[in-house]
Amino acid sequence: MEIRVSGPEQEPVPVAVTMRTPGGDFELAVGFLFTEGLIAGRDDLRAVSYCEDLPADDQHYNVVTVNLHRTFDAGMVRRNFFANSSCGVCGKATLDDVEVHCDPLGAGLVVPADVLVRLPDALREAQRVFDRTGGLHAAGLFAPDGTVLSVREDVGRHNAVDKVAGEALLAGRLPLTDRILQVSGRLSFEIVQKAARAGIPIVAAVGAPSSLAVEAAERLGMTLAGFVREGRFNLYAHPERVAG
Repeated sequence: MEIRVSGPEQEPVPVAVTMRTPGGDFELAVGFLFTEGLIAGRDDLRAVSYCEDLPADDQHYNVVTVNLHRTFDAGMVRRNFFANSSCGVCGKATLDDVEVHCDPLGAGLVVPADVLVRLPDALREAQRVFDRTGGLHAAGLFAPDGTVLSVREDVGRHNAVDKVAGEALLAGRLPLTDRILQVSGRLSFEIVQKAARAGIPIVAAVGAPSSLAVEAAERLGMTLAGFVREGRFNLYAHPERVAG
């Protein structure tokens, strides 16, 4: 899917191309722009639509245009975001492009350990497309008591997180300061970055975190849990948010 951005009286500018699983395309587009620091929030948005200047065939639904209330500074995009669906850092031109400004996450949310260990099963039970294909990642947003609030599936872990963030942005629910994010697979730096942009203080995964992810979580004040499975988990950063 190609993501384009325009401002008042501006032609749309191609910003990103990502391999994705169809569904939640508008969420993915605005979520990506937000978590990459290209838009500040819902107030920037004027409209989100499929591109109107393409033939009315399948390709029509593979280009999303995000129109802003303000002028879009194309110079912000110092590279083409040819985002890899599974490893977004691979799409960055230099490591200087990786860091997106995020304010440190505040204290406050504390969850019981037995809530964390239940999240992978709850996420898996909500993966409807995975039931049919066996081949998709997922990101799930949970309340502090473990209640499932939102689940998005995609071929890429980063895309799934962007869809969750985009859904919250479009609904005016950011920042997600009292929520937990559970993801399938491992924890990358970009998942930590995207969650921090959305204000999520606790991120958990069934797999391992990378060293960059741990360093970023420590710096941003995020609680990071890995290997959450079979009734146990490891805490890699800011364990004070997990009780018991």
